Amino acid sequence: MDIKQFDGRKLLVVGGTSGIGLEVAQMVAEQGGAVVVVGNRPEKAEVARQQLAAVAGEGKAAAFAADLSNPESVQTLLAKLAAEHSDIDLLVNTAGIFYPKAFLEHSIEDYNNFLDLNRSLFFITQQVAVSLVAQKKPGSIVNVTAVAARQAIETVKAPAYSMAKMGLDAMTRHVAAELAEHGIRVNAVSPGMVETKIFERFIPGEQLAGALDGFKNFHPLGRNGTPRDVAETVIFLLSDKASWVTGAVWDVDGGVMAARKLGN
Repeated sequence: MDIKQFDGRKLLVVGGTSGIGLEVAQMVAEQGGAVVVVGNRPEKAEVARQQLAAVAGEGKAAAFAADLSNPESVQTLLAKLAAEHSDIDLLVNTAGIFYPKAFLEHSIEDYNNFLDLNRSLFFITQQVAVSLVAQKKPGSIVNVTAVAARQAIETVKAPAYSMAKMGLDAMTRHVAAELAEHGIRVNAVSPGMVETKIFERFIPGEQLAGALDGFKNFHPLGRNGTPRDVAETVIFLLSDKASWVTGAVWDVDGGVMAARKLGN
């Protein structure tokens, strides 16, 4: 591993205070980069900042809190980023919400929860790209989507979530095509079931271990993913080692998109 491959680079992670996003930020910090993370809770953002500063150095780690469902909150975030971090040249969009709900039970509020998040990611990405183009700097952007965008799962009903993730897949390819002439690469990773705290929000504590164990049977490799599994691929796509890769959506899913295990 090149421990200095991100020296002189600055990464923004939207959804970077936990899970995959925090893992990516930590790895970039370890490899010489400066990091900026965005989360939805101020106290959690500060904890993440302190953790990252311990690795990157106090002047190379920053954190912001924003409500990505609120356009005014996002505009405030964009203003802060423009004023304080115009040198961002790496971006990872991994912010997400998830809760299973059947199509026939979805409300407008449910639908808007997912699509509002996509709107925020769209315009945060746009601002980073506009800044890079104005400065004539290359950059790398990675979106975190999900296999659910292309693979329905009978026991995990999530049509609006999946629709939103498919939107991120589409944005990845279209924006990659537009920004290629500016040396800005845009890719995505599409994880399977990754064990993060997101499941704690809708699975009762006494059922969580059994549910996660059951998810293992969904993957041909026989185990759920970890944030590190996904982060390793994100790091590669961010790096110059993937300098000829753009517009790609890579499955990081334990084999789910290749085959389902028999009986599942």
